[in-house]
Amino acid sequence: MGLLDILNGMQNGPGGQRQPANRNRGGGMSPIMMGLLALLAYKAFKGRGGAAGAGQPAAPGRTATLPPGTGSPSGGLGDILGGLLGKGTGGAPGAKPSGSLADMLPGGLGGLLGGAAAGSVLSGGLGNLVKELEERGHGTAAQSWIGTGQNQEITPSDLEHALGSDTIEAIAEHTGLGRSELLAGLSDHLPELIDQLTPHGRLPSEQEAARLI
Repeated sequence: MGLLDILNGMQNGPGGQRQPANRNRGGGMSPIMMGLLALLAYKAFKGRGGAAGAGQPAAPGRTATLPPGTGSPSGGLGDILGGLLGKGTGGAPGAKPSGSLADMLPGGLGGLLGGAAAGSVLSGGLGNLVKELEERGHGTAAQSWIGTGQNQEITPSDLEHALGSDTIEAIAEHTGLGRSELLAGLSDHLPELIDQLTPHGRLPSEQEAARLI
């Protein structure tokens, strides 16, 4: 199962009915699904450590620069997410309602996840996100999502503490979702997304992640 299949299944919900919290204004990827992907891409770029080469995503625990046309990481979180999601809010400007994953995503995000570096972005983002959750005291929950057992829940307030208010505010702004709606959607769907991206009970390598795109 590829990433697009996973996202479509999460977005449409049981029985294929689109869920109200995942409302879609353009017929393509819903704002909450875009927010999840933007979070992973942002974590791939802003992991701790030294910088990777220009236009290259980082391995877990490292930082990377954005490719041309997607903004400057030195400009701050809002600039990075603006480049990934497009400068507008509340949808997928310029995204096509169907087709490949790259077609359905706006701004630089579609280029990243539809390009040769997609596996590195996905694996690096997952690694950095899990590391951050562990450092903020939510490692047991994060490891349950990676493992093959039942996923532990994480509350919206705990997730906000783990990710940081600035991250939540920036993603909310660039997806057009309200803060509480975004946090509720992330707490509902992030465990499931990580669970499905780690079918072997561990974080995927770049090569394994690339095969999911």
